[in-house]
Amino acid sequence: MDLPPAAAPAPASQRLLGVRFDALDLTGALALLTAREPTAPFAYVVTPNADHWIRLQDQPRLRPLYDAAWLSLCDSRILRLLAARRGVALELAPGSDLTQRLFNEVIGPETPVTVIGGTEAVVEALRARYGLARLAHHNPPMGFIRDPAAVAAVVDFVRAHPARFVLLCVGSPQQEKLAAAIVAAGGASGIGLCVGAAAEFVAGVKQRAPEWVQRASLEWLHRLGSEPRRLWRRYLLEAPRLLRLMARVPPGGG
Repeated sequence: MDLPPAAAPAPASQRLLGVRFDALDLTGALALLTAREPTAPFAYVVTPNADHWIRLQDQPRLRPLYDAAWLSLCDSRILRLLAARRGVALELAPGSDLTQRLFNEVIGPETPVTVIGGTEAVVEALRARYGLARLAHHNPPMGFIRDPAAVAAVVDFVRAHPARFVLLCVGSPQQEKLAAAIVAAGGASGIGLCVGAAAEFVAGVKQRAPEWVQRASLEWLHRLGSEPRRLWRRYLLEAPRLLRLMARVPPGGG
């Protein structure tokens, strides 16, 4: 897939073993999202966390997906903490927090929103909670990213339902690949948010960790306790790898 150049990149960014993180906190990211013209050509936001970062070391061919993003925002307090110990100052703008603030402060009942992925129950809960009158939903089949016809169907749906915000909730790296495909195809507008399970949190279908747990950088432990069968490998087996990889980061980043 030929990727377009990044559109309107953030004024400054850091590299952490080759992965881009824009120097934007939650408030700064929200301001840019709010200011962007709703009908501007489609661009997308990625929110790399520790799991993404490890994957990008194993699969560097995926890094252009993040470099082509309009914004690349640090989603992980743990990653931020470990990076600071290597002299790399990352701003924090978690995707779930950003999505929550968009719905609380920017998205109104008449704001067009499209959700790709997620169940009907999640979408209906989102519609009911925020009174969304212009919410469109398409849930592609499992493994769709390997089927060009299924990807084309998603692209066509996004084009046919112009929205200010497009929530791409099909998991990583599928959502980043999909976002890049939408840009490459042309003809779509709005901002794509690669935010995974954020719609479930915003809709109230899943509960996030209490704020004090988040501030203590222990949200991963709360999620592990909530979904141990799905997340145990990510958090328990990959944690030592995260520490080993971080030891390779040169002082000041790179």
